[in-house]
Amino acid sequence: MAESKSSKYIITDVKLDVDLPSYRSEAGHQPDDTRTMPTRLMWLDSNLIPGAFYSETVVVWPGCAGERRAAEEHTHDFTEIIGFFGTNFDDPHDLAGEIELWLDGEKHVMTRSFLAYIPAGMKHCPLIARRIEKPIMHFTMSPSKKYA
Repeated sequence: MAESKSSKYIITDVKLDVDLPSYRSEAGHQPDDTRTMPTRLMWLDSNLIPGAFYSETVVVWPGCAGERRAAEEHTHDFTEIIGFFGTNFDDPHDLAGEIELWLDGEKHVMTRSFLAYIPAGMKHCPLIARRIEKPIMHFTMSPSKKYA
């Protein structure tokens, strides 16, 4: 992309050297030709662009399904939105898989594309991709400047 006054606000490369908290699985957020681990597409926080809030986008591949937890139970002092979107272009609401997400000690098994609003202080996770038939796009964001 040609340099311009505003080009510093556009991200096209993945940030791989992210310092994740201990409750997050670091495995799999690097490109993986076997597609048995998730692939991080984009990461944004105030370390990358001063003043930005946290956002992350990941592709979860069919080979990623199983018992591995993407995150353990935890809380934040900020609100968070967690989303999963199916890639069945005939029915984009169909997750073409099964995501297990725990909220405040309650298990939710999702088979439709969804957003989950997590209020500050709410216990959430574990997060497990139980079944994946087609790639699933995962998106999360919060008004926090950094994920912690």
